[in-house]
Amino acid sequence: MFGIFMESFVILKLYTGLKLLLLLSALAWVYLLVTEKNKSIRILLVYAPIIVVALFLFPVSRKGFVAMGLDGETYYRILWTIPLGIIFVYGICRLFERHRRIGLIVGAALTVLCGSYVYKGTYISKAENLYHIPNTVVKICDLIGAKDDHSRVSAVMPSELIHFVRQYDASINMPYGREMLVNAWDYYNAVYEAMEKPEVVDMEELLKATREEYCQYIILSKERQTKQNPTDCGLTLLDEIDGYLIYEDPVTMEIVNGWRDYYEE
Repeated sequence: MFGIFMESFVILKLYTGLKLLLLLSALAWVYLLVTEKNKSIRILLVYAPIIVVALFLFPVSRKGFVAMGLDGETYYRILWTIPLGIIFVYGICRLFERHRRIGLIVGAALTVLCGSYVYKGTYISKAENLYHIPNTVVKICDLIGAKDDHSRVSAVMPSELIHFVRQYDASINMPYGREMLVNAWDYYNAVYEAMEKPEVVDMEELLKATREEYCQYIILSKERQTKQNPTDCGLTLLDEIDGYLIYEDPVTMEIVNGWRDYYEE
């Protein structure tokens, strides 16, 4: 039991990072504990977070979580129910409400000094369009996307693009998604193995895998090295978009179009 407790404690530390947001939220929590009179808010922002943490660290809770058939690797998601940011912001607002000058100075100073510039984040960038995804993805999807509401297309994309494709065009199927990018999940996909694993792509191996998945399009970075020229392997180069080469596979296209004609008849 102690071992399970320590594992949960380590998860808690990794989740919070033991950084400034946790400290600020803790200070705000103490302030609300002492000053907040609204019972509903006390339950939500004062009592509930402590109960969640206590249950999270309680070994029996984790055993029950796994016993219900849930993945132990996702146990940390219970901590998502703790609104750390809301606790801090609400606490600062209450401080500002009670002590206008001190609250304003303290709240502003803590926010500026302890915060960080959001656009410095690895996965955050300024929006290039209304869809909040890279313009490159929009251009590629517009080129290869389904031409009517009753059909779909299948394409294999470089790993840096796959997060965005389905956000823009759900008619585009991909043989793998972000699950292949998380090493801890240890999934296997033949297309991914041929597309991403080797330093130099063996186009014959990649085509063998993509044709088994009926991928009509293959998108490769212009910088990606290949053992064989894709066009020599039977692919048709449709266009180059922002450093990405968009290839169509006539073999798969013929098969897919044959299926479509059959079902339309």
